[in-house]
Amino acid sequence: MNENESSENLRRQILDLVRRYHTAAFPTRPFTPGESALACAGRVFDDEELVHLVDSSLDFWLTTGRFAEQFEREFAARFGVRHALLVNSGSSANLVALSCLTSPKLGERRLRAGDEVITVAAGFPTTVNPIIQNHLVPVFVDVQIPTYNIDPTQLEPALSSRTRAIMIAHTLGNPFDLNAVTAFAREHNLWLIEDCCDAVGSTYDGKNVGTFGDLATVSFYPAHHITMGEGGAVLTDRPRLKTLVESFRDWGRDCWCAPGMDNTCGKRFDWQLGELPPGYDHKYIYSHIGYNLKLTDMQAAVGVAQLAKLDGFVAARRDNFRRLRNGLTGLEEFLVLPEATPGSDPSWFGFPLAVRPGAPFTRRELVNFLNGRKIATRLVFAGNLLRQPAYVEIEHRTIGDLANTDFVMNQALWVGVYPGLSAAMIDSMIASLEDFCREAVHG
Repeated sequence: MNENESSENLRRQILDLVRRYHTAAFPTRPFTPGESALACAGRVFDDEELVHLVDSSLDFWLTTGRFAEQFEREFAARFGVRHALLVNSGSSANLVALSCLTSPKLGERRLRAGDEVITVAAGFPTTVNPIIQNHLVPVFVDVQIPTYNIDPTQLEPALSSRTRAIMIAHTLGNPFDLNAVTAFAREHNLWLIEDCCDAVGSTYDGKNVGTFGDLATVSFYPAHHITMGEGGAVLTDRPRLKTLVESFRDWGRDCWCAPGMDNTCGKRFDWQLGELPPGYDHKYIYSHIGYNLKLTDMQAAVGVAQLAKLDGFVAARRDNFRRLRNGLTGLEEFLVLPEATPGSDPSWFGFPLAVRPGAPFTRRELVNFLNGRKIATRLVFAGNLLRQPAYVEIEHRTIGDLANTDFVMNQALWVGVYPGLSAAMIDSMIASLEDFCREAVHG
């Protein structure tokens, strides 16, 4: 047996032990209503993720490598786009997606300081932060209830001579009105970035979200549809944008060689850019003020195993949402129940609820009750970003009074529908909400 055969045999033995370890370390635990914790979200995995993770670690290739290449190829195919570019988080995906649109290589269409980007304040901070970080001006429009997505009737009032882009998320996996938004973007020659961090697997008009805009972003945080622990990706059909995303992700360099590769362009020492001397090494020419936002191949290895389970995860989320929605129809006197955007089929990230202003209880009372039953809740992210301390002094414009955004801030919450929740767990949620409303009415 030669040295390579010996190492491969050892690898097989190690991976067999990893499978045995998973069985011992992560047994299925019984569910007891009122005693077992019901999380809003969490990782769902089996031995394949551990095997992939250890297999990658045995390569000791610590940056992006074979698993990253496989994931990018398979994820792009799953979404139906040409390019998927891995980064180290969904927040980084948003940052490089918007930042790449500031590139001088885009000519007259580049975003410049002071340009405006239409967005919403009822969402997660990192959809808006890249606008501010790139010295652009967010223009906030209101959302609609009960979809919790952008009100497209406010797009036209938001338009100005400085408007250059739209950057919004599909809230809790529910697609925004892509017909209206894409038509508006085309009419006014605006860039469109779809934040799909909560919406992997959601469709609109039979097409995957993330395929409508110029760029799209996803997250692989443990709470999301599939996980790498940390991680994210930028999606695009446009080769030019793909190259710009890579540049901003990879230190701002002009070179597009993969890690460990040299001279992909065939003229590594024949470039002349900027005021550098002719023949300066292309691997060390920088066209943008960039970052290092790559992820490790070990993270990508977990993602490859997770991606094989995505269709099942999406089906479970839809089933759990449907069961919860049907079970709560009798409580609509007190609670605003969510509705999918017409023409969409969401891969729900969570189940949003809002306490009606005339209900005999407050959101805080409902949250405390559910927490007492060990049913985790979350608010709809930042509520109204403009009420948050970090955003009090930012330059911005608002359209109207953002009344629905304040309603989200004051009245809304969400509970989980992720694949780790069984039918019995969903039924326990329903029973708990029924108990609470009954006690609130009858004392």
